[in-house]
Amino acid sequence: MGLLLFGGCASNGGDQAASSSSSSSSGAAEEEPAFSCALASDNFSNLQQSDPRTPIYDNKTLAMRRQQGLPTTLPELKPYREGRVAYLTFDDGPDDKNTPAILDILKENGVTATFYVTGQHAELHPDVLKRIFAEHHAIGNHSYDHKYEKLYPSVQGFLAEMEKTDDIIYGILGVRPLILRAPGGVIGNFTSAYAPALKANGYVEHDWNISSADAAPNHPVAQDFIDNIDNQTNGAAVQHTAIILMHSSEGHEETVKALPEIIRILKAKGYTFGVITPMTPQPW
Repeated sequence: MGLLLFGGCASNGGDQAASSSSSSSSGAAEEEPAFSCALASDNFSNLQQSDPRTPIYDNKTLAMRRQQGLPTTLPELKPYREGRVAYLTFDDGPDDKNTPAILDILKENGVTATFYVTGQHAELHPDVLKRIFAEHHAIGNHSYDHKYEKLYPSVQGFLAEMEKTDDIIYGILGVRPLILRAPGGVIGNFTSAYAPALKANGYVEHDWNISSADAAPNHPVAQDFIDNIDNQTNGAAVQHTAIILMHSSEGHEETVKALPEIIRILKAKGYTFGVITPMTPQPW
């Protein structure tokens, strides 16, 4: 059985439409952007795919899976290994100013991206979250409120914050992300207990291998971000997979200014654009 593909990323009552959409568009998938998302089956047996442009979600929360006796652990999946792919990722949103401006730029350039959202901001700006979803970007979990004191004393606290945010996203969209990003990244924050706990709950974490440094304390400007990404995408280490860290929350107007030129540079270097899924290669 293949992935359930939804032309409008619909989450309810779309199985028949999904099947016809998947079969009718399969021939054009190599040439055109993937204007769909995919929902995992109950046993996750349909997750493996080769197109890095299609967001993937679960249509059940973890609590639903436990109540129904369904698995919470994903199967082993082979990572994408196709060409030069850039993954634009935006943390800490959504807000009601910079996130919509970023979405406008992405739409103008025919590019999809990944938004790692906090539950707190999703509650404040549900309409922006719905727009991210409707425009076929990927949505990942970035904790409820980004507070390290809740996340890193224990893996139990980390999982509680993630599941809380899952439930908020599900309440707004009817789907649950399978991807997350640990606030601050895993280095220096995760102990050896975190990776197996995430795996047991079906979460796939991705850090980054390229930073725009748009959250640096010295108040950098748009040209700094452009130069950072330009310089970091020249090396062999990111020849195939460039996972780029940026932010879409309040105070990141310079990121908005930099984004069109960042996209232009990446396209000129031969990158295509993907969204983070459980199959996305790790950044190192």
